[in-house]
Amino acid sequence: MSTSDPQHLAERAARVLLGEDRASTMLGMSLVEVKPGYARLNMTVRSDMVNGHRICHGGLIFSLADSAFAVSCNSHNERAVAAAASIDFLAPAFEGDELAAEAQELWRSGRSGLYEITVSNQRGERIALFRGRSQRVSGVVATE
Repeated sequence: MSTSDPQHLAERAARVLLGEDRASTMLGMSLVEVKPGYARLNMTVRSDMVNGHRICHGGLIFSLADSAFAVSCNSHNERAVAAAASIDFLAPAFEGDELAAEAQELWRSGRSGLYEITVSNQRGERIALFRGRSQRVSGVVATE
């Protein structure tokens, strides 16, 4: 497989990016799938992730969506960072839930991109909707 193949580059960029991402590792996130402009990450809600209402802390749901966003917007092997992000919480997540964040590129032009991330639980129920805007910066994620 050629290193200029878009799928190969997406996989390599994801490995490099997540390999250096201590925050996502600490939260137990795992990469399920990556394609150019797309990523899916999973995370299990642990007991140390719930708040005083015994539901998953919203900041951790945001973190899962943000990590999927990061993998997706860097999947073209062009370094990109978040320029803006927002989230709508739709339902609570509970200890033991298996959350999945699915990031899809909506638009990408020049140095900017728009991404939509859906966070769902193991039953396919939507937990949150996240929208992120990326800004490309100089360099590549993974060298050839």
